[in-house]
Amino acid sequence: MKQFVLAALGAALTFSGALADEFGVATYYHNPNHGGLIAAHLTLPFGTRARVYNLDNGRNVVVTIGDRGPYATGRIIDVSTVAADALGMRQAGIARVRLELTQ
Repeated sequence: MKQFVLAALGAALTFSGALADEFGVATYYHNPNHGGLIAAHLTLPFGTRARVYNLDNGRNVVVTIGDRGPYATGRIIDVSTVAADALGMRQAGIARVRLELTQ
């Protein structure tokens, strides 16, 4: 019984942590092998869909994680050039963002 309770608690903590919003800085990159609304994240599983909110202008877009990165300190996500255009951040090159996992 004790193992079941601990396993259930661990699963609940993992689930709730996975759905928590993440705040930070986004940059963009060009992936010549895959266009569209894609992004790179250090830990989210490939295929995960996340809504990215640009906190500076209110725009948002849903991207699919298909790569790893960013590796620069303080950056939480690299979005494709298509997503950067949708977010209105391509000219600036960076944006303050909030990530929200979609289900």
